[in-house]
Amino acid sequence: MLDLTQLARQMQGLSQHLTLEAAASRQRLELAQQHLKNAYDRQDDLVQRQEKWRDRIIFSNATPVEPLDICIDIPTPPKVHTVIATDGSQIAPNHHEIAYCYLLNIGRVVLHYGQNLHPVLDSLPEVFYRAEDLYMSRQWGIRTEEWMGYRRTASETTVLAELACAEKTEAPTLAMVDGSLIYWFLEQLPGEARDRILPPILEAWKQMREAQIPIMGYLSASRNIEAMNFLRLTACSHPVPDCKTFCPNQLEKVPCKIFEPLRDTALWSTKLKPGQRSTLWRSNAHILEQYEDQKIYFCYVHVGTEIARIEVPAWVAENTTMLDQALGLMLAQVQKGYGYPVAIAEAHNQAVVKGGDKARFFALLEQQMIKAGLRNVGTSYKEARKRGSIA
Repeated sequence: MLDLTQLARQMQGLSQHLTLEAAASRQRLELAQQHLKNAYDRQDDLVQRQEKWRDRIIFSNATPVEPLDICIDIPTPPKVHTVIATDGSQIAPNHHEIAYCYLLNIGRVVLHYGQNLHPVLDSLPEVFYRAEDLYMSRQWGIRTEEWMGYRRTASETTVLAELACAEKTEAPTLAMVDGSLIYWFLEQLPGEARDRILPPILEAWKQMREAQIPIMGYLSASRNIEAMNFLRLTACSHPVPDCKTFCPNQLEKVPCKIFEPLRDTALWSTKLKPGQRSTLWRSNAHILEQYEDQKIYFCYVHVGTEIARIEVPAWVAENTTMLDQALGLMLAQVQKGYGYPVAIAEAHNQAVVKGGDKARFFALLEQQMIKAGLRNVGTSYKEARKRGSIA
């Protein structure tokens, strides 16, 4: 139980800290705006320096592929179109439950507009209980709970491609996922583990590319700083951005680190009007070297309620017509969802495993175990006691 009396004593110090941090954030934002204006005329030179010294730059940064000073109006989408989305949730394995297993549940949504077609609103559950599913990841030092999340990411993309490629409609179609298409977590995985997660995702993207159905990652409240880090090139006090020579072992005190923790969205909130997108950027994240020819591009869009980060593969970004249409469909989804894409929100609702669903899952599992002749089926005393207080 939370002691509100003790908590109230700490609130005054917290409010004072937030006031000071807000003032400091405004100063960082003004400084970032100045460096952005300075980068307008130097953009080509900065990109050349970035490319030349990329192996010596130790911080992640993106490359602008359009003029930095543009703000582009997103076109109105066609009335007849289709939007597809998937999202996932899970029941984690628990030694205190009646059986050590886990469940992935992938929510599926297909919404047709102006076509008089029924939507798809359902989910695909899958139970993992074999030893190779539960313990395989431990050979790489990965906990089963973490591996379950990685498997879920791959399943979401695979199911999305299956839905997209099964569509018979000729209407413009957009496939959406919640979150980034840059799977940063893969950087920390051993190659053998990564090869079980990334190839199915890339194969799913190839299927959608062949079907000419763009895939888009939608990031709400993005914390990314790849674009801000490009501006660090203008703040570099050395002749060239050779971090390994001029600033070795100085990750926290380097001269160019003057904007942190300012996010990309904070800067673009001062430039964009509702319905506009920013410059298109190419991400240079190291993990993208494993993406073959499907590098990731991104831009920032003022969707009315926030600045959202939108990510697409190269084959979408390089097709101007496809990109404009996809952004228009995305913006319409946000408007229909009152600030968040309705298809992604519905996919989440279909995927989420509620308390009652979890109880029914374990009850069904218990029935099957009893039918199989297993004895002493039940939860541990610890789990049973946690579910009901005796005090």
